This record gives sequence, structure tokens and C-alpha cells, in this order.
Amino acid sequence: MAIDDERLFENDPPEEEEEEEEEEEEDLVDPREEVMENCRQDGHCAGFKQELEACTERVTGRSHTEETCTQELFDFLHCVDHCAAEKVFKHVK
Repeated sequence: MAIDDERLFENDPPEEEEEEEEEEEEDLVDPREEVMENCRQDGHCAGFKQELEACTERVTGRSHTEETCTQELFDFLHCVDHCAAEKVFKHVK
């Protein structure tokens, strides 16, 4: 049976078609990522981003602090998600 299997493999067409399909899939761009990036730079979310950056600088500037920027991060992410939710559904079929 091993010889027959080798003959089958020798007669198989090359796997170029599968590689082409994989390359086509790699070219796809997720529109959500672009929308999210635009929302991160959006004027409405810019205030939350500035608060987060200020908090991060404040926390990293201290050696011993119990302060975290969790609330600022959540506020910023909530703003970005809310902004993107309105726009991303335009791309959904």
C-alpha cells in the first residue's frame, strides 16, 4: 500500500490553489479596527484620553502609590466602544 500511496501523491496537483486562497484572506482588512482607531482620535473621546494619559503620568511618576487608572481606562474604552458601535454596524451585512 505504501507504493500506491506514493503514486497518489505524485499525481496530485500542486497546492498552489490553497496558497492563493490563504493570500486572499490575508488581504482582508477588518473595518472595525479602522473605526476604533478613528474613535480613539475623536474629539469626544479625546478628553477621556487626556485624563487617562494624565493619570498614567501621575502614577508612573510616583514610586509608592495605591492609585490606579482603572476608572480612567474604563471611561476611555467605554467612549471608544460607544463611538464605534454606531459606525461599525454599517459594515455588517
